[in-house]
Amino acid sequence: MKEITVNEHLEEKLKNPYFKELYELEQQKYNIVRKIIDYRIKKKITQADLAREVGVSQQHISKIENGEFSSIVTLEKVLLHIGMTVRMKVVELNATVKRQIVKAMASA
Repeated sequence: MKEITVNEHLEEKLKNPYFKELYELEQQKYNIVRKIIDYRIKKKITQADLAREVGVSQQHISKIENGEFSSIVTLEKVLLHIGMTVRMKVVELNATVKRQIVKAMASA
């Protein structure tokens, strides 16, 4: 069996449109998380400090920083506090990509 690099493996996986959509979503989440963590580092504050400032629990901050966005309202409160906002957009898939994703989901 031929050994492949992580990048080669990812490149192959990204050919699957379902995987690609999920991967791109995770990248977007990572970018949001990075901004929140960067803010805390810059201000030299803890998760608990940020939670007090925003009016949420430290557990909420921890979950957000781990990419768990179960509450968009809480995420938005944190982002507004640090001078940012989240913008969501629903876009229609073209028919070919939709079929490929449905097929990939069925086999997953």
